[in-house]
Amino acid sequence: MKVGNCMTRNVQIANPEQSIREVAQIMGKLDAGVMPVGDHDRLVGMITDRDIAIRGVALGKG
Repeated sequence: MKVGNCMTRNVQIANPEQSIREVAQIMGKLDAGVMPVGDHDRLVGMITDRDIAIRGVALGKG
């Protein structure tokens, strides 16, 4: 089996300028633990539910 057979299609891509809260809400609606971050047509990173949780706690937001 190949990755193409298992991958998620129609992926929602976050913008680096979006707030963490907004991205977390989108991830919650999609039941997604990870979201790619893109700037124009370029992948610039990934944000995970763990990133959000750990940084939120570290910043005293949770």
